[in-house]
Amino acid sequence: MRWPLNVPVLSDGVVTIRAHVPDDIDAMLEMALDPTMVRWTAIPSPHQRSMSEQFAFTILPRGWEDGSHRGWAIEATDDDGRSRFAGNVDIRQRPIADIGFALHPWARGRGIMSRAVRLAVDWALTEGGVEIVHWRSHVGNEASLRVAHSTGFTLHGLVPGMLHERGRVLDAWTGSIRFGDAPYPSTPWAGGTVLESERLRLRPFTAADVPRLVEMCNDPVSRRFLAWLPQPYTAASAEAYLHDCLWQAATGAKATWAVADRDSDELLGNIAVMDMLGLNRDHGEIGYWMHPDARGRGLATEACRTVVDHALDPDGLDRRRLSLYAAEDNPASHAIALAAGFSYYGTQRAAERLGDGSFDDLRGYELLR
Repeated sequence: MRWPLNVPVLSDGVVTIRAHVPDDIDAMLEMALDPTMVRWTAIPSPHQRSMSEQFAFTILPRGWEDGSHRGWAIEATDDDGRSRFAGNVDIRQRPIADIGFALHPWARGRGIMSRAVRLAVDWALTEGGVEIVHWRSHVGNEASLRVAHSTGFTLHGLVPGMLHERGRVLDAWTGSIRFGDAPYPSTPWAGGTVLESERLRLRPFTAADVPRLVEMCNDPVSRRFLAWLPQPYTAASAEAYLHDCLWQAATGAKATWAVADRDSDELLGNIAVMDMLGLNRDHGEIGYWMHPDARGRGLATEACRTVVDHALDPDGLDRRRLSLYAAEDNPASHAIALAAGFSYYGTQRAAERLGDGSFDDLRGYELLR
């Protein structure tokens, strides 16, 4: 059976994946020219209409016939009730396969891709002769990471230099799914909920926060008590930190918030619930630091109380116990811990490395639900 008759039409009642048709080409070209598509994929750029036509009607038919590249057009209904082209999803090679996917701008943020990926992966693992499907993306591609997380891929980690695109060698996030794996998240996405207090909005970090984050992490006080910070701390350091926060949220290991002014949205600090996948999966550790111009105003205490309430809430992070640690020589951090309701329980001797290479005692605090 030849293309397009050998392309299974799959649907979950909301999203359909099918063979491409000529009417898809205009939308495919629009998608290929979209800056987000160019930023995160290896699609040829600049892109021409003939390239979209070649992909749909030469590359994919050949791939279906030899089993090397099974690709579908995604079809969904827009806000006007029209059923239209929404993107592509591809299963490449067998029995070890990798998946690729992309959405037209109109279709993003609607859950369409997760549905399409579930359809394609289920077919590949049950009828397509595939034993395992690998996912990989550029580090920092949150949209792709959210699709992998929501469709049940086991998230493995960062592999340096795994991708080669347009002459660039890039690091990659990776994951995989096998037959029998549930096509839904294995752990909740940690954090992501915007929290508000009297003066603060605790929200996800954005690219606009990078300059303030760099200032905060080059400050001498920050460097004294956060010895692990790269030196010097650059914009690239900040971006790598934000990417790591996304990954740890997806794996359920850490929930991180940017502490921002509620009115201006200016970045004031950082707060996180860490170690959520430790030996005790209902525990967490609070960590925080503030921009120099935000200190001494009670803002860290306000942020800490807000996060603690959310962390202990069964409808929030559902933690049973929280811990907090501060160097003996950091009285401001001790005051924040006590003001947020923590109780001192002991000191570890010479356990905290400081920025100058010396070691300080480390005071421990805890709070039970």
